[in-house]
Amino acid sequence: MSDHEREEFLRVARRAREAAAGLAPLPRSVKDAALHAVADALVASAAEIVKANASDVARARDNGTSEYMIDRLSLSPERIEAIAAAVRQVAALPDPVGETVRGNVLPNGLELRQVRVPLGVVGIIYEGRPNVTVDAAALCLKSGNVAMLRGSSSAFDSNTALVGVMQAALEGTGVPSDAVQLVPGTSRESVKHLMRARGLVDVLIPRGGASLINSVVEESTVPVIETGVGNCSVYVDAAADVDMAVDILVNAKTQRPSVCNAAETFLVHADIADAFLPAALAALKAKGVTVHGDERVRAHSPDVVEATEDDWYAEYLSLDIAARVVDTLDEAVAHIRRYGSGHTEAIVTTSQPAAKRFVALVDSAAVMVNASTRFTDGEEFGFGAEIGISTQKLHARGPMGLPELTSTKYVVTGEGHLKGETPPAPGIGCSNA
Repeated sequence: MSDHEREEFLRVARRAREAAAGLAPLPRSVKDAALHAVADALVASAAEIVKANASDVARARDNGTSEYMIDRLSLSPERIEAIAAAVRQVAALPDPVGETVRGNVLPNGLELRQVRVPLGVVGIIYEGRPNVTVDAAALCLKSGNVAMLRGSSSAFDSNTALVGVMQAALEGTGVPSDAVQLVPGTSRESVKHLMRARGLVDVLIPRGGASLINSVVEESTVPVIETGVGNCSVYVDAAADVDMAVDILVNAKTQRPSVCNAAETFLVHADIADAFLPAALAALKAKGVTVHGDERVRAHSPDVVEATEDDWYAEYLSLDIAARVVDTLDEAVAHIRRYGSGHTEAIVTTSQPAAKRFVALVDSAAVMVNASTRFTDGEEFGFGAEIGISTQKLHARGPMGLPELTSTKYVVTGEGHLKGETPPAPGIGCSNA
């Protein structure tokens, strides 16, 4: 990126920083009205947006992009209506900003409250789905945050049009029009500037495949909330109901195989393998699934291909699944801990002790008991929309709704309280003096 392009990025980032200060204290009524204005403007500008999107689609076809990816990239008036409806749904959600997380009156009479506040400027790096541009902007705006958006170059024209429409819609609403920003440029250097904008950007959220997420995590100086990669497993316990287990496995793998909460591995206890595997393999074959299995799984069907070490780590996002027979529940947990991504795991069992042990031992963002992995989703959990599914442990874990787009601060109210000389309390905090 040239010096001119770098200066353009810094100009945009500084405007975002300034807008964050104006956006943070706004009441819900102002933010909701702005979101409805954005939704209305998207529908009214559908022809303009579709025209810009057509340029991206044509360029993608010229570059030999698969029809599946082109479908994810494409916008139509109907899809824009759906995007606008999602914005209105965000407006209807409770506003987390200002919510008291906890509070009490201290023995000295000070009133202590921990309240939710916006994160500030949230950078979002994502791949070729222009609907994410609007979804992310709406969630950030509702939670009092400024969105710094960096979509893929394949959707640049679409994203430019969408951000332009949203910025124009915010004029006169009381919400700063700079509350939604598109990172300038399409080169990798523009992404690097966003990842290194510490002091201007408060947090980064990458949404996409493993290579994108790993690149952001490894190269950013801005704090990152890691999301998305899903090597999810279904464990069929010795005490499972076979019919239930087959139904859950098929749903988890095939209901929508290209998403992060689809199952990519199934593990079956040796004691139930002879009853479960013939039915499961037949059901998966009927759905067009290729099973990559260990020796004991392959013994049940010639259609099963040999699993390699890479298969246990794989996030296929396709009609493929890895399969293994294990001798104990603890062996299943050990497999998940070694190869899993910490997203979602499921156990199918009629045994309460087995379910409790699995839940206690599995270290993932979500654990399902007798339910499909496909339920790990903000809307399914009743949170409304989500910015992504965090697989890390700091700040947020699991589906990230509006509360997860906030931090907290302490508000202490006194009546002329003064700190007196008291013996230091045991501890290592900076205030123990």
